[in-house]
Amino acid sequence: MKEFTYKGKTIEELKKLSLDDFAKLVPSRQRRKMKRGFTDDEKKFLEKLKKKKEIRTHLRDLIVLPEMVGKKIHIHDGKGFVFVEIIPDMLGHYLGEFAMTRRKVQHSAPGIGATRSSSAVSVK
Repeated sequence: MKEFTYKGKTIEELKKLSLDDFAKLVPSRQRRKMKRGFTDDEKKFLEKLKKKKEIRTHLRDLIVLPEMVGKKIHIHDGKGFVFVEIIPDMLGHYLGEFAMTRRKVQHSAPGIGATRSSSAVSVK
């Protein structure tokens, strides 16, 4: 199996990088967010993540960092929490990208009176 690399660096090398150095590797939108610094909630989340293996969060706009790889995170999707295991391919993306907020609509058969022909059907 081919070893994972992100912009030419392995996971071990990425984990040793500082946040400023990692920010230089990610796309511009993520780089700008990291340059502005993390909020207090994001800092608290990262501290908890170091202590625990599994954690729940509402922080959908947090960027996946190398230190998160291998952790299990439950991300809020607006109604419940979606279980996501962080893998190396997720680096540089936002957590919210992995917890979809909309579900597929499943319609059943039309009800009585929904169409012209269904009003003529007898109800038993």
